[in-house]
Amino acid sequence: MVCEYLVIVDWKGIERITTPSHANYSYSFEIGIKAGIDMIMVPMNYTEFIDGLTSQVKKNIIPMSIIDDAVKRILRVKFVMGLFEDPLANKILVDQFGNQEHRELAREAVRKSLLLIKNGESVDKLLLPLPKKSSKKLVAGSHADNLGYQCGGESEFQLREVEQFLIFHHCSRRDPYAETFGDSLNLTISEPGPSTIYNVCGAVKCVVVVISGRPVVMQPHIPSMDALMAAWLPGSEGQGVVDILFEDYGFTGKLSWTWFKTVDQLPINVGDPHYNPFLPFGFGLTTKPFQNN
Repeated sequence: MVCEYLVIVDWKGIERITTPSHANYSYSFEIGIKAGIDMIMVPMNYTEFIDGLTSQVKKNIIPMSIIDDAVKRILRVKFVMGLFEDPLANKILVDQFGNQEHRELAREAVRKSLLLIKNGESVDKLLLPLPKKSSKKLVAGSHADNLGYQCGGESEFQLREVEQFLIFHHCSRRDPYAETFGDSLNLTISEPGPSTIYNVCGAVKCVVVVISGRPVVMQPHIPSMDALMAAWLPGSEGQGVVDILFEDYGFTGKLSWTWFKTVDQLPINVGDPHYNPFLPFGFGLTTKPFQNN
């Protein structure tokens, strides 16, 4: 079996070869194409790219054979996919999009991936799971009712279906998260996160739910929290977060990597001579569903 493939560079990726970006554009696409990139995503300044590439090919800076090879791979993949015969999307499975079975599976995945980091003062004074019938519950934080933040990247989870629960819901806010706008050199929680944590957790018992596509620096804020969990990006089936907070299911998630204290520790891995992380590889507190307690 022959594997068909082509190499595509993402949005403006080619010009970010240099620092600062686009500092030497002709150099960037020369080494990029020679390195094996077949298709280059150029969103805005495509005429500059086309003119520059054409000039380099005419001067044999980039051999025509490399261009031919890239075009051959692109065409081969399109032929195998049948795009010339039927260029539109195959709708044979469209009726299954968002069906209940798939949503239930996604909801289960959310429940099983949630990471419990802190739960009350001690094993004798646990805060989670929360009782469903408690009198008052407060939801706070920029990510509590924003589908885009909860899906991450370029998409929009909502907890609106649940009218009552005491939760502080927040993560680092970077709009949008994708296409370099979410880049961070320190990976700390930006405002209004820390202020909300201290204001809410200073007034009531609070559970902090971190919604993030990556680990963030948490240690300075831990003493203020009664409970802390990482929900990652729960997506459209964020109801799985509610399932596990309110007695129905237990926490089982474990870290598949090491969570650093600060970015100064990066890279950090099990076996490092000075391994002293915020959370070690495999960490994850567990709870049992209420009916089994």
